[in-house]
Amino acid sequence: MRGRAARPRRRGRTLALEFPDFFVVSVYTPNAQRGLLRLQDRMRWDAAFLAYLQRLEREKPVMACGDFNVAHREIDLANPRQNVNNAGFTPQERAGFDALIAAGFVDTFREFEPGGGHYTWWTWRVDARARNIGWRIDYALISASLRPRLRSASILDDIHGSDHCPVGIVLD
Repeated sequence: MRGRAARPRRRGRTLALEFPDFFVVSVYTPNAQRGLLRLQDRMRWDAAFLAYLQRLEREKPVMACGDFNVAHREIDLANPRQNVNNAGFTPQERAGFDALIAAGFVDTFREFEPGGGHYTWWTWRVDARARNIGWRIDYALISASLRPRLRSASILDDIHGSDHCPVGIVLD
């Protein structure tokens, strides 16, 4: 009996919309999973996603928004010390996000709010949302060339119905 090599499963999702002046990319970034079972897949995703955004950016500016499944900095989650090396807060995942920033993409929320305590995801357990024990893992990034048009960025944490809340930006 001949076997066939297993095909890798594609876990991330993107949707790109082209407008006259820019692209908007909605993204769900794959999770590294408990025990970091998919961390290597995640690292490959991060590199491929950055390359994709850079390809688009060669044509026109890009907005990328959605669930990036990473808390970029310690201020982006309520309990950083307890979560080091957990999925969503590993050095590798954070470095993947650093690469987006180093490539010139702007974390729009941090342009207006340098402090912590602002989250976009809360576990359903332990009444975390009511206690604001969360993670900021949903972002709206923009190409640096769009920065002069950025007027505001927000986390709409008063909107319920999911374990995530929406994020928003306003551009001129």
